[in-house]
Amino acid sequence: MSMSNNNTEAETITEANESAKVEIPEEEVKIVAEDAPVVEAVSEEEAGFVATIPTSLEDWKPKTKLGKDVKSGKITNINEILSTGTPILEPQITEILLPNMENDLLMIGQSKGKFGGGQKRAFRQTQKKTPEGNKPSFSALVVVGNKNGIVGVGYGKSKDTIPARDEAIRNAKAGIFKIRRGCGSWECNCKASHSIPFKVKGKVGGVTLELLPAPRGKGLIVEPEIAKILSFAGVKDIWCKRVGRSTGKSNLIAAGIKALHKLSTTKISQEHRENLGIVEGAHD
Repeated sequence: MSMSNNNTEAETITEANESAKVEIPEEEVKIVAEDAPVVEAVSEEEAGFVATIPTSLEDWKPKTKLGKDVKSGKITNINEILSTGTPILEPQITEILLPNMENDLLMIGQSKGKFGGGQKRAFRQTQKKTPEGNKPSFSALVVVGNKNGIVGVGYGKSKDTIPARDEAIRNAKAGIFKIRRGCGSWECNCKASHSIPFKVKGKVGGVTLELLPAPRGKGLIVEPEIAKILSFAGVKDIWCKRVGRSTGKSNLIAAGIKALHKLSTTKISQEHRENLGIVEGAHD
């Protein structure tokens, strides 16, 4: 009798479960499937490796007086800060005043290995030997600029590539400076701001880099990494002369930055400003 009672209870439970099932029409299933969002996988190359640091400017609490003035709206032009020489200690200041600023990595490293060794890489890897073993670290150089007279280069170092890149971006935004542009080429003399107004020279270590004005349409006739910095600064045509060699790119890049700084520190008369079409910093 116990076996028959168990079978009867099992049949009753099965009938209850079948009656509890809800049948959904095929049309409603299709509608739900069509309305469901489609998520596509995006590769690292499609998403873009170089990107600005995600920062919540609304929740940003400035710690310096300059940052408080910028967030409150008292300072709305980046030229006001760069003209006075006030140091920028918070990268959010640059993000607010220059929302259209772009950034890119400079190729300062090279790959290792028998077959792929020597190829240019964005990160330079070094190792420190310790009793626990080799501890690698990565360094990066990032250039930022609005392509309209303002540029900055920052250095970052960390145990991994992404933190090194982010640190370099922050330092580059905090170290921006303005340059002078114009037309100092005797072949052109168009009084436009497509080149530099006069030649400048920078020397770091055993490398000397001289930048000279070029006529319109000539392009950036300079080493590729220096050309990238000049492009982010808004310079379109230039000649260059390099003296000395170095195994790395650091001294060459530093010499180029030193030369660009001289564009704004050299005294110029008002007559030369008009004849050479000189503009300084961000210019409409």
